[in-house]
Amino acid sequence: MHSHITRLYQLAAKPSRRIIGLMSGTSLDGLDIALCLISGSGQHTSVTVEQFITVPYQDEFRSRVQAVFAKRQVDLQQLTLLHPWIALQHAAMINQALRDWQVPASEVDLIASHGQTVYHCPLRQHQDPAWGNATLQLGDGDHLAVHTGIMTVSDFRQKHIAAGGEGAPLAAYGDYLLFGSAQENRILLNIGGIANLTYLPVDADLNKVFSTDLGPGNTMMDAYVRQYYPALQYDADARIAASGKVAPALLAALLQHPFFSLSLPKTTGPEVFNLQYLQQAQQQSGCTALSPADVLATLNCFSATAIVRLVQQLTIAAQPTVIYASGGGIHNPLLMQQIQQQLPQFSLRTTAELAILPDAKEAVLFALLANECVAGSSDTFTATSRAMPAVTMGKISFAD
Repeated sequence: MHSHITRLYQLAAKPSRRIIGLMSGTSLDGLDIALCLISGSGQHTSVTVEQFITVPYQDEFRSRVQAVFAKRQVDLQQLTLLHPWIALQHAAMINQALRDWQVPASEVDLIASHGQTVYHCPLRQHQDPAWGNATLQLGDGDHLAVHTGIMTVSDFRQKHIAAGGEGAPLAAYGDYLLFGSAQENRILLNIGGIANLTYLPVDADLNKVFSTDLGPGNTMMDAYVRQYYPALQYDADARIAASGKVAPALLAALLQHPFFSLSLPKTTGPEVFNLQYLQQAQQQSGCTALSPADVLATLNCFSATAIVRLVQQLTIAAQPTVIYASGGGIHNPLLMQQIQQQLPQFSLRTTAELAILPDAKEAVLFALLANECVAGSSDTFTATSRAMPAVTMGKISFAD
């Protein structure tokens, strides 16, 4: 037996594994690194987040990724070179974090790498019957493994697509394992570049677990700020948006996108909700002369309304339902205020109340997927819906 397979067998048999979960979202703000101690697997999983950091991306990283990000036409050489380059940048960030935490690489069992999404392309978006669903994440797992010395599980989304899904959202798997409750229905709302949710019914019936993208979270607001306020990466504390006024005509035009009438579950990305879409909506609504503050106020309301409308569509049982939010959007007070005001019947909290830092949640969930890849059972997930195919996700790269 090859020594790699022996190591994998031993790793699967351990009562607990130390796994680094990585998340690099469409906001391109930085790399989330969560060092997790994960015990057990399946519904017997428990997680302790030992360390967490978000390493901010430098301008060079953002500019290189933005050159190909969500674009249909790109320089193929640049795209090819980015695949290993992103992995090397992430490896350097991981190595530095481990030095800062005084944790030797030899004490880490796995890295779980989501990679950097550069194009998400489900069939219902491209609408070409000659093709199926597709998505592309850069950041090669082999390079990560070799340059950190740690076995790496990566490229999770391809198996989801191979089994009939759209490659997103994957949060439902980890949400189900960690956050189910016998006392309340729970909605796990993640507001990243794109907003998504997982609905966890109180009876923990996997066939009732529901996960879908909702529409834009921060992506359009952040892109607009970078265009009109070059010194800023985002609207900190929604100060600019709070100084503006919502333009009802523009808001109505933004909400007309066909995505919002698609059946559930569904996925989307910055390929759809971007500044070009904003410009089209402004022209259609006669709102091209709005001040930047008014545009940002409207985009903020757009994200909140898209989230609220879908939550209102869900059939919620009689038991109390609590929304637990995570992601960068929770730091936008205006966005959170609008969501709560439009959903007064729900209690809006964060995952901190469930012992997982809201900023770390997505990285932790990918650590869980890696744990299931090496130590899980084939019957952990029994659902066969398009939303949650019953598959093991991730590709393993050995560190030699």
